[in-house]
Amino acid sequence: MTFTIGPANPTDPAIRALIAAHIAHGDAHYPSESNHHLDVDDYADGKTTLYAAWDGETALGMLGIKPLSGTTAEVKSMHVLAAGRGRGVGTALLAHLLTAARKAGTTQLFLETGSAEASAAARRLYERHGFAYCPPFEGYSPDPNSVFMTRTL
Repeated sequence: MTFTIGPANPTDPAIRALIAAHIAHGDAHYPSESNHHLDVDDYADGKTTLYAAWDGETALGMLGIKPLSGTTAEVKSMHVLAAGRGRGVGTALLAHLLTAARKAGTTQLFLETGSAEASAAARRLYERHGFAYCPPFEGYSPDPNSVFMTRTL
């Protein structure tokens, strides 16, 4: 099956459901103080750009990019629903974001993801796309439930 990727509106019911699934996943595997997800209201300021993968009218996954200081940005809210797993949705979303970030003049990306087994597939995806482990970055502190990664563009 094919899918398309494009900008996503956080007020779209399908995107709201993806955001809720992302938050539920984090809450199920990590203590609240270790969750750094954004909720629908956090997207209202327009600073974080959200992309989604669609199979027709069905949202399969999402990924966001939030500007930091200078020409750096943070990858946020990667989540792929079970219906999209194993179909290349995560890879396509990340490739789309990398291209968009380069076009926007971003020179370095950072991300935070979980250290538990529940986040192992995400870590492997980021590693395959050139992300390397790094210390906590802007806005984060050391946390045994988090790992931090970066990639130069």
